[in-house]
Amino acid sequence: MIKIKKKNYMKAVILAAGKGSRLYPVTHHVPKPLLPIAGKPTLEHALDQMKQMNIEEVCIVRGQDHDEMESFIGYGDKYNLKISYAVQREQKGLAHALLSAKEFCGEDKFVLYLGDAIYNTSLQKYAQEFLKGNFDNLNLVKPVDNPEQYGVAILEGNKIVQLEEKPKEPKSNMAMAGIYWFSSKIWDAIHAIEPSARGEYEITDAIQYLIDSNHDVRAGIYENTWFDTGTLPSLLEANSHLLNGRNIVGKGSSVHAELGENVYIGNNVQISCKYISNAIILDSSHIDVNGDIIDSALGGDITSPKSISGELLYNAAVLKEKSAARS
Repeated sequence: MIKIKKKNYMKAVILAAGKGSRLYPVTHHVPKPLLPIAGKPTLEHALDQMKQMNIEEVCIVRGQDHDEMESFIGYGDKYNLKISYAVQREQKGLAHALLSAKEFCGEDKFVLYLGDAIYNTSLQKYAQEFLKGNFDNLNLVKPVDNPEQYGVAILEGNKIVQLEEKPKEPKSNMAMAGIYWFSSKIWDAIHAIEPSARGEYEITDAIQYLIDSNHDVRAGIYENTWFDTGTLPSLLEANSHLLNGRNIVGKGSSVHAELGENVYIGNNVQISCKYISNAIILDSSHIDVNGDIIDSALGGDITSPKSISGELLYNAAVLKEKSAARS
């Protein structure tokens, strides 16, 4: 029986092939897309967004060494989605990663979602805007105070006429916010571009090619909160924002500490410290700290004679004194 696709059918590609080097050593042991944020793996937040956009088919682009991620997420039964996988064998940029999913996408429209992004509201209205407008590309953009630190979109109305990458003198304050909707015209654009100065195939270069080729490229202006979670501060900020002062302690965990706010402690954790606040503790960790744990993400077996603050640690015996503790 041939399945007839719905009108305005759209697929999703989630990029999750990055090594998470800015979160070493934790991501040596847990793939970045599986790091917990407010009690849920980062990648599951992305899958929630796909469901809110009424997407049924998702391709996750993973790295060669991410078998654990595929085993954990599976093929979609527990999410009521149909999930498949593609492998990016070399780290050559977002556009190169997207090419890994070309066979999955075919000629269908799709949304490209960066797997470490967290948005605090549904993106469904932007998906509907893309489908109803029959655009070749719609990009989420967000007004920011420091556009020189981002890729920036220059607009005429809601039409993007130029992109600039971290401009010294920005012509716009509209930062590219990490999610893109495309028609099949993106494939020719990716094949047409050359590697950037850093040797990668940039998705922004492919979008600029669409613009230069007179294709219809639009902006969806996002006014809410967005986190990229690729660094310890952004990971903890996203966790804090979603917890909103709450704490979560997983099943089978034993906590001997005064709990502050915005603490996630995974399952089967044994932790002893004086005080813990704004922290993520991974599953099955054993933590013994003679002091406070603040602004940190910890996993494995960790012992410390002093407080831990602002640290990413996995299987560590901390010997040097840590001066930062509660003020």
